[in-house]
Amino acid sequence: MRDRLPTPRASPYLTMDEVDRHLVAMLCENARLPATTLAKRLGVTRTTVQNRLARLERDGVITGYTLRLRPPVDGQSIRALMTISSDGHKASDVLRALQGNPNVAALYMTNGRWDIVAEIRVETLELFESALREIRKLTGIAQSETSILLSTHKR
Repeated sequence: MRDRLPTPRASPYLTMDEVDRHLVAMLCENARLPATTLAKRLGVTRTTVQNRLARLERDGVITGYTLRLRPPVDGQSIRALMTISSDGHKASDVLRALQGNPNVAALYMTNGRWDIVAEIRVETLELFESALREIRKLTGIAQSETSILLSTHKR
């Protein structure tokens, strides 16, 4: 499995046709689908699928492959989104500090009122409180707001 693909060498105008969009959508659902299965579903040859994947990777449209883990069976996992605004131009420092936090599952840079959105995952409310306390102590955080995720309706 690839973690990182080469840096894009693409033109500034990446274009995808309908076949590319369907190919990417199928891979988003299951990145382990064999090229022959993808080809059959798309109505093209296996070579066409392989060539398109190579082009999408080379152009930087596809930047990597990953996996998703099933949530814990007991449903006790606590997930939350924390929106963070930084002091001045400290967003990159805060982002760097959050990347090393084991309770932070994902990080997103945003525009508008909040600079960063952090997805937090812990097993108990006690760990959740501790994680929030630890994150709020980071230098460079001006303000934060946290919302616990109650349910997921689409992945």
